[in-house]
Amino acid sequence: MAISEYQVTGMSCGHCEAAVRGEVSQLAGVEDVQVSAKTGRLTVTASAAISDEDVLAAVDEAGYTATRA
Repeated sequence: MAISEYQVTGMSCGHCEAAVRGEVSQLAGVEDVQVSAKTGRLTVTASAAISDEDVLAAVDEAGYTATRA
């Protein structure tokens, strides 16, 4: 199991959280996604190491930007 943390900018509400969660959850191997608009923190739990590039692209697809925390 691999846990990765990111800092997402631009989120302001539950809809934003849902958009990020929805995109990141579609990545292969992702088992859990915790995201907070309040803190900007995104925590991804996956069955194996997951590519930062894939997570950042999924966040971008949701309309936000992120960096590895």
